[in-house]
Amino acid sequence: MIIKSAEFVMSNTDPAQCPVSDQPEFAFIGRSNVGKSSLINMLLGMKNLAKTSSEPGKTRLINHFIVNNEWYLVDLPGYGYAKVLRSSREKWIKFIRKYLFERENLYCVMVLLDIRLEPQKNDLDFMAWLGENEIPFVMIFTKTDKLGKTVVEQNVAIYRDEMLKTWEELPNIFVTSAEKGNGRDELLDFISNTIKAQ
Repeated sequence: MIIKSAEFVMSNTDPAQCPVSDQPEFAFIGRSNVGKSSLINMLLGMKNLAKTSSEPGKTRLINHFIVNNEWYLVDLPGYGYAKVLRSSREKWIKFIRKYLFERENLYCVMVLLDIRLEPQKNDLDFMAWLGENEIPFVMIFTKTDKLGKTVVEQNVAIYRDEMLKTWEELPNIFVTSAEKGNGRDELLDFISNTIKAQ
């Protein structure tokens, strides 16, 4: 897939106010500070489309971007650590789940995972929840440029082994680096092929 255009459409906290469900949607989500905004900018070939920040938990709304006038990239708030009141965090969790349940045109959830960390309970729990609710997802490892190739492969293998303790089969796995552009073609091809297969 060639990215010809990508534009911000809207932000909100109410799935009922999201754009009309007339285009495929791919939702990006992960723990706070996983590098989501940087990955989105790399994927779309734009430096500042998704706002990056050194402060974890910066994304607090459902952000819709229309890509090639053909599909929506949805930037969801991160889960896990964020310097906000617990009540606010629980409110975010509620509207994220509502979005994931109700969006009929949601084709896939792109779950971002920091390759530098061992399998985290909140990541594993979130993916288990997606599986239990039959919401399609893939695993995207980020920040691979911070480690050597051998360590990256070892850490992916550790994650596979952990997942296979409770999963019969694993979703697609992508290894990426926003810094170097690794994994961009593979992710865009996956999105393109998923749209064509529907």
